[in-house]
Amino acid sequence: MFDIQEIRSQFSILNQQVNGKPLVYLDNAATSQKPNSVLEVWNQYYTELNANVHRGIHTLSQLATEEMELSRRKIQKFINAKNDFEVIFTKGTTEGINLISYILTSKLKKDDEIIISYLEHHSNIVPWQLLCERTGAKLRVIPIDENGILQLDYLDQFLSEKTKVVSVNQVSNALGIVNPIEEIIKKTRASSNAYIVIDGAQSAPHFKIDVQALDCDFFVFSGHKMYAPMGTGILYGKQEVLEDLPPFHGGGEMIAVCSFDQTTYAGLPFKYEAGTPNVGGNIALGAAVDFINKVGHENIQNHENALLEYAQKNLLEIEGLKVYGENANRTGVVSFNLIGMGISSDVGMILDKMGVAVRTGHHCTQPIMDFFDIAGTVRASFAVYNTFEEIDLLVEGVKKAHRMLA
Repeated sequence: MFDIQEIRSQFSILNQQVNGKPLVYLDNAATSQKPNSVLEVWNQYYTELNANVHRGIHTLSQLATEEMELSRRKIQKFINAKNDFEVIFTKGTTEGINLISYILTSKLKKDDEIIISYLEHHSNIVPWQLLCERTGAKLRVIPIDENGILQLDYLDQFLSEKTKVVSVNQVSNALGIVNPIEEIIKKTRASSNAYIVIDGAQSAPHFKIDVQALDCDFFVFSGHKMYAPMGTGILYGKQEVLEDLPPFHGGGEMIAVCSFDQTTYAGLPFKYEAGTPNVGGNIALGAAVDFINKVGHENIQNHENALLEYAQKNLLEIEGLKVYGENANRTGVVSFNLIGMGISSDVGMILDKMGVAVRTGHHCTQPIMDFFDIAGTVRASFAVYNTFEEIDLLVEGVKKAHRMLA
């Protein structure tokens, strides 16, 4: 059964006050709060198991290694990867995409093409621009319409034998729009041999992921947006793809044999995990997966979608308020402005005085803001612990901002 109060009781941080008001935390697309079970696992590692992994014969090293590899297997099942060694620990989505763009350098040449979309976070734009600079490849961008929906007719026009990479997010961090990545992947497979990269930073916290069913080459996401510590993340890559590509970082852990004459590389996943990993964080990421599995993907999705519907309905009753992507399929996010009444940060500061935490600005998606000819939006984003009463407080705060800024 879904018991919102029992779920909230697991997040101690939610019990505090901000500016004399109960905290209403609606900035989950930036980072989610952490349940006590995740914090306990993280703390337990440093108080009972702290040792480097994979390198020691002593007991603590072996126990730490067992716990981190158990976490890897949990994540394998969480995304339905075929093998646990296809799961690479990273610092987060940004590092994952940079890793991919770097190791693909030798696969691209002048006038090859990389396709992304207008809905991408800067972390799924800049690494590909850097790859274009290194190789002479060209970047092509799938446009959006006035609802923020991708115009896939352009993808049909762009796809060709020159297409070497297609990289899109599954859910827009700025607007919450759910992109039709199954259709994008199907079109790409039918028309090219391109590598397919999916940014799952905003989808992994909200609904079930199945990388085998998607048939993507890479899938990346961050732990800190799905109840795990910051500095954690996952890069999934198909075995045959990862084995064919070079390493990213060089150093300890990723070698089979190292000499001054030649170095050979370790097998997966260690080929891409040079150096000492974030062991405590990686173990805690497994605990976050346990939390999500216990609550249940369907429960999370149903609750968050109900919050989104309730928030949009009540916000749109405020005169002069515009929701971006209002008519698109969305999850987890309502992004809006009070038209002609100051800037998004003005609204955000008023809400903060009422204890309501939202994100304002361009959300690292400046091309989206340029498309709508705005500097930024107010973004309220939801997690499983948010309540309808908190949405009421958000709406009350926006109404107060309306009165003050009109």
